[in-house]
Amino acid sequence: MKEGFRQSMAWLHTWSGLVFGWLLFAIFFTGTLSYFKAEISHWMQPEVPARAVSTDSSLALAQGYLQQHASGAGRWFINLPDAREPALSVMRQGPVKPGERGAFTEKLLDPATGSEIQARDTRGGEFFYRFHFQLQMPHPWGRWLATSAAMVMFVALISGIITHKKIFKDFFTFRPRKGQRSWLDGHNAVGVLVLPFHLMITYSSLVIFMTMVMPASILTAYDGDTRAFFNEAFPGTNNAPASGKPGVLMPMGPMVEQARQQWSGGHIGRIAVNNPGDENASVNVFRHSADRVVHDFGSVISFNGVTGELLRVSPEQSLPTAIAGSFYGLHMGVFAGPVLRWLYFICGLAGTAMIGTGLVIWLGKRQLKHAKSGVMPFELRLVEVLNIASMSGLVLAVAAFFWANRLLPAGFAERADWEVNSFFMVWGLSLVHAAVRRGRRAWVEQLGLAALLFAAVPLLDLLTAPAGLAGSDWMLAGFDLTCLGSGVFLAWAAWKMQRSSHSKPSPQPRAERPRPLTLKNEVN
Repeated sequence: MKEGFRQSMAWLHTWSGLVFGWLLFAIFFTGTLSYFKAEISHWMQPEVPARAVSTDSSLALAQGYLQQHASGAGRWFINLPDAREPALSVMRQGPVKPGERGAFTEKLLDPATGSEIQARDTRGGEFFYRFHFQLQMPHPWGRWLATSAAMVMFVALISGIITHKKIFKDFFTFRPRKGQRSWLDGHNAVGVLVLPFHLMITYSSLVIFMTMVMPASILTAYDGDTRAFFNEAFPGTNNAPASGKPGVLMPMGPMVEQARQQWSGGHIGRIAVNNPGDENASVNVFRHSADRVVHDFGSVISFNGVTGELLRVSPEQSLPTAIAGSFYGLHMGVFAGPVLRWLYFICGLAGTAMIGTGLVIWLGKRQLKHAKSGVMPFELRLVEVLNIASMSGLVLAVAAFFWANRLLPAGFAERADWEVNSFFMVWGLSLVHAAVRRGRRAWVEQLGLAALLFAAVPLLDLLTAPAGLAGSDWMLAGFDLTCLGSGVFLAWAAWKMQRSSHSKPSPQPRAERPRPLTLKNEVN
């Protein structure tokens, strides 16, 4: 019975990993890039200067700009600059009519001078973040598919732990230049090394979307009115409507300082002003989510915008909301400093590598059966093509996304959409290339091209960055160095793949000769 249970878990681990493996690789890889989405966005908008400025002075500049250019707006939003996002962002929403939603207009300001910055239009790192859980699909289908993949990933992790009874012993085993054995050892090593991270990141993704995938309790308790649940769990600010009488908005600096005192020095994330220029103007100060691990879904302090009177302080989160916020905060990693953020990034790459090596192992085991004949069945050839396009093709598409940001004219209409189009066009071409070129040649050519594109990013940045900014921004320099390192690694991977393809297979010992594959052989 015990052996039968392990065998069934091996079957579940194998096939769940294969069917969703290509999608999970893309989800994990883009999610890993999202840990540096602010830095990616800054690199893709090099016109935004990175400089140390005072929060209070930036707030005063933002208020002055909005009062001059958006005095008749229905709402203002101000995002103050910080170490990761150097731009001062202001947004205005047009007057809101009953049953309508006013249009939003966003501007980036120089936090030192308050002047508008003519930055190029781009999705930046937000594209990877959104693709990570929406898969560039209409709402809510992308989220459903990504959440289903996360559930399969969680099942694959649990079944993998059950299947490999010597998993921790195998962690210390690595046999280089042994073909499938080396891939299996690498798969076990990266799987065990960051296993707690894998479990946390997968389970927390299910918690984030639990109201979408498991709404039965909400529908039962609230008689099908899900809006009532969200209003109770995440209460709004309840701002007074506009009175129609003019009013003068007070300087917001003292309100922000009072909010900091309420939060014992907590950082300010966003400021929203309702009905500016009206007698019933209100100012809502939201706390930054990077202050602590537990994500606060609605920590806000409200003030009367005309008198500066404190109107409302949001209550402490309930225990269930705090638990959900803990999983959300751990998953997003916004609280992490530079060192911990890099650790998140490395663990994410390890998870991506675990998925990729699993796909390679699955195919390699089945290719052994056809090694003598040299004829690969269509289904195995299809898996090979999907493996190449989903892994090396995706890396190549990311490089193309970065190059498109620099090569498309800054004033080109819909340039942000064409950056995304370039990503998917190159990814699609990698699939065609993998179908035309056989096996290792496709791997080598795609990895080699990706290595060239990534390694050349610093030179591209030097040639195309706005005058006076290239080489003067440490964040841009860090991005360039990371791309250079990625290019070196990809070149090494292409070289190893090329070398392996030209090496002659060594005679196998009798005990290691290919034999008919059974489920028992795969488990052991």
